[in-house]
Order: sequence, then C-alpha cells, then structure tokens
Amino acid sequence: GFDVEDFGTDSEESCDYPDIAKEVSQAVVEGRSNLGILICGTGLGMSMAANKVSGIRAALCSDTFSARAARSHNDSNILCLGARVLGLGLMFDIVDTYLKGSFSGGRHQRRVDKIEKA
Repeated sequence: GFDVEDFGTDSEESCDYPDIAKEVSQAVVEGRSNLGILICGTGLGMSMAANKVSGIRAALCSDTFSARAARSHNDSNILCLGARVLGLGLMFDIVDTYLKGSFSGGRHQRRVDKIEKA
C-alpha cells in the first residue's frame, strides 16, 4: 500500500493549479513525499508548474508505456495526468504502472544528471 497526502482541491470551484503544483513539488523535494501525482484538465499546466521547481522531474503521461519510461529512464518524481483527456480506467492503469516503477540507473543516470544541471 501507499501513504497518501491530499493537497486539494476540496471543492468544484476553479483554483490556481500552480499553487497546488508548488505545494506537491515542495513536499517531494523536501522528502516529505517520495512521489507526487498532479491532475488538471489536460495535465499540461500542472507539469509546467511542477517542472519550475528545482529537483522536480514531472512527467505528463497519457499511456502506460510513457509512465513506465518516466520512472525507469527519467527518474520522474511527479506524474501529471489530464482528467479531460483520459478515461478513468486508463488513468488508474497509468498510476499503477508509475507507482510500481523504479529508476533503472545506468546510462540513464548520466542523462538525468544533465537534466538537473540544465
């Protein structure tokens, strides 16, 4: 199982997604959370906002192949999803694949290091 911390939202009201992306990203960078999952309409805004935080490697995934590669090749620490572009069943499959994944290291570590220095 997983321990889950919900960062919101708590209503159907429109919100400023960058605020939530920042909170989740900070929790990951500070080590309070190992991974994060961010969801908005397309996932694009959340991924852009999260990737502004140093140390975050947010991946917008729309299929299980990308979710697996995000973890194994890119050492992604935040998964971003688009609620308006993915069906619920596919979203569950993507989350499951992402959470079960792990970083493979090797030649990918060198590439992740270069991303961090960019």
